[in-house]
Amino acid sequence: MSRRDAFLDHLAQVPLFSALSRKELALVARRAEDVNVDPGRVLVSEGSTGSEFFVIIEGDAAVSRRGRKIATLGPGDAFGELALLDKAPRNATVTAQTAMEVVVLGQREFGGLIDEVPGFARKLLAGMARRLRDADAKSVQ
Repeated sequence: MSRRDAFLDHLAQVPLFSALSRKELALVARRAEDVNVDPGRVLVSEGSTGSEFFVIIEGDAAVSRRGRKIATLGPGDAFGELALLDKAPRNATVTAQTAMEVVVLGQREFGGLIDEVPGFARKLLAGMARRLRDADAKSVQ
């Protein structure tokens, strides 16, 4: 499987993008940037305003909230998608534990997709609705 296909598969698993076709996912991928990250680098900081979405291709990252580690992310995991829609403060810090390769999509590039592709916004809303429904179901358990 090519790296491009693997990235598209990762994108398809992200709730925000889950309603998009393979062709639309490819449009998202074309606007994203491949970035190598050194161990110890902070990718996002809790409380800061975010404007990027990340998909981890290789490596591991620690997620912390209020200074306490709450999770570890690895290949195929994604974070920061809400920053594409809203400039609210980040709710956690994500720090590279190992050398990483991530694909980054910025808010400006994402906005261009919404403006250029008919029906894109509607499919994104469907993905967000699915994410909210899942979060609501987990909170009831």
